[in-house]
Amino acid sequence: MHRFFTILALLFVCSLLVVNTWAETYQFKDGQAMTGEFVSADEHGVLLKLGDNKYSERIPWSKFSQNDLKVIGQKNPKAAQFVEPFIELTQDEKIQRKAIVIKEVTRLERPAARSLFGALLSSGIGLFIVFILYLANLYAAFEISAYRARPAGLVCGVSAVAPVVGPIIFLSLPTQLKKAREEEALLPEAPPEEYAEAESAAPAADTGGLHLARPGADTAAAQDETASGAAPSLPSTVVYERGQFTFNRRFFETKFSGFFGVVPRGAEKDMVMVIKSARCEYVGQRISRIAANDLHFQVDKGHASEEVMIPFIEIKQVQLKHKDA
Repeated sequence: MHRFFTILALLFVCSLLVVNTWAETYQFKDGQAMTGEFVSADEHGVLLKLGDNKYSERIPWSKFSQNDLKVIGQKNPKAAQFVEPFIELTQDEKIQRKAIVIKEVTRLERPAARSLFGALLSSGIGLFIVFILYLANLYAAFEISAYRARPAGLVCGVSAVAPVVGPIIFLSLPTQLKKAREEEALLPEAPPEEYAEAESAAPAADTGGLHLARPGADTAAAQDETASGAAPSLPSTVVYERGQFTFNRRFFETKFSGFFGVVPRGAEKDMVMVIKSARCEYVGQRISRIAANDLHFQVDKGHASEEVMIPFIEIKQVQLKHKDA
């Protein structure tokens, strides 16, 4: 029995020595110390196991000294990641730290610097854009030629050689219709007496029932010429051709003033006007509106009517005839 108690006493002493070996004494910044066994650590601090199965409250990292922080980080790898931000490195330790290696990354090569026009011609998409812009330039030249009453071949040709600049030049020029109206204003309203006598003495040409109007002659003069012979049952058709007459606003207001009313009256009551243009032939009895470059003609379609816009530059011929002719 004496030997048994001796062995127990030795084991107790050994256990105390082992516990003291595992336990660490930590020195705080405020001068206090605490002995305990490291249990766990997180970003908030350390939990220590004290004697008699007691545990301390979680001790913040900021309370430990720099030496204790280094010891905890070295002996406990799991706590190293939480300790490292609180350890202050000396100048020597900063120098001894491994240098940061910056790895080169693969970068795309930048294209060579070129002008805008050269960059457009260097790719298929750029060539397509240039081609579309060139076609738009020619189309704009064609529209400008119609708007300014200029020859389409001349305007498009200049615009093909000098893109953008050509259309701008012709768009800046005045409309030729103004010059035509000035020439029309200089024409006499009635033909000279010598011209009328020569016309009455000249033999009548075979025109197939049509009467070709002269510049300045009106419908009444044409009817007076047919009155000397056998009076026809229907008035003669008066034809105004492009080249002999300038079709503009003054021409229609002078020759066809009776066609501007809502209801035709007088001599124009049974007459119709036929306008032949580059697109179609229109027959009607009323000009609803007229502007500097076009007129709005009311076309009869059965029991209904339709208003169409006809540019002066498209008109090739104008006829004045009886509705039954």
